[in-house]
Amino acid sequence: MLYEKLLKPYFFKMDPEKAHHLVIDGLAAAGKVPGALGVMNAMYGVNPIPQLSTELFGISFPHPVGLAAGLDKNGKATDGFSSIGFGFMEVGTVTPKGQPGNELPRLFRLPPDQALINRMGFNNEGAAAMENSLKSRKVHRIPIAVNIGKNKVTPNEEAHKDYQSCIQSLYESGDFFVVNISSPNTQGLRDLQHGEELRRLLDTVTEEIRQQAAMRNAKPKPVLVKIAPDMSDEELQQTVATIMVSGVSGIIATNTTLSRDGLVHANKSETGGLSGIPLKTRSTEVIRAVYEQTGGKLPIIGSGGIFTAQDAYDKIRAGASLVEIYTALIYRGPGLLRELTSGLSDCLRRDGYSHIAEAVGADHR
Repeated sequence: MLYEKLLKPYFFKMDPEKAHHLVIDGLAAAGKVPGALGVMNAMYGVNPIPQLSTELFGISFPHPVGLAAGLDKNGKATDGFSSIGFGFMEVGTVTPKGQPGNELPRLFRLPPDQALINRMGFNNEGAAAMENSLKSRKVHRIPIAVNIGKNKVTPNEEAHKDYQSCIQSLYESGDFFVVNISSPNTQGLRDLQHGEELRRLLDTVTEEIRQQAAMRNAKPKPVLVKIAPDMSDEELQQTVATIMVSGVSGIIATNTTLSRDGLVHANKSETGGLSGIPLKTRSTEVIRAVYEQTGGKLPIIGSGGIFTAQDAYDKIRAGASLVEIYTALIYRGPGLLRELTSGLSDCLRRDGYSHIAEAVGADHR
């Protein structure tokens, strides 16, 4: 209520990217004020809900609703986000070296469509800066995933080295890792989703993960691949087949889309990746296709257009074990986390399930 009546109108009068930075900087600053994180957790935190607790990749998640990558690009506000009810979060996308990203303006709201378009271009301060930020975490309430990418100036034939470098720098800092090869805002990046380039990249990543684990005499940390919603059925099948034999731990479906179907706001003509409600149906279709192809044996994190508990539940029934939000947080605020988790519990009771794991992939049975 506080967000939608007071903060959202204020933020929506601002340039979207300025509002973005204000939120991140504000959450980061709050983490340094004694007692502030406790107040935030009391206002927005989600109490333990046993039927929603999830074990995946050997990691415990208090509930299945996380924050997608792109909001906290440098890992500066993890304590704040960990205190407002998320079950996990992704930081990044981070690249080995800091880079400014694409030219401004590059973030656009489409309020009637409940959507955003961004063409940020992996703007971030680099792996070393993120390492410093994550080392200073005070709140370890939820798992943190590090979303990694390549620098804009790195040619695709050298891209695997950038992902390898990120893992080397940040292995200690993340609970699991996400290989981002699906952003539409770095030229040529989506070409890494296919063929020999994908095989080489995933071979390099999984080997580096194994080496980092061996140096610590520990089990390798999980690594997932984030895929685009815009592939043809044949391309998706080929990409998933390559991912399945690579030894990675799972798939995130999906990133933003280039589609503009059904949009009404004038910003629909802006280039970049579209997120929000218009992506909801397609991302669920991709989840369903991936689950069918993998026989449910490769865990999926569902992302794209989740605004209600039923949206999240639809993705879970389609095959997702966890889900992520981003655009809905911008439009609805942090109170949404309690609404989603409470609503998921209601969905389970309605369908006669005692635990969220029983609903994963239920549409296929």
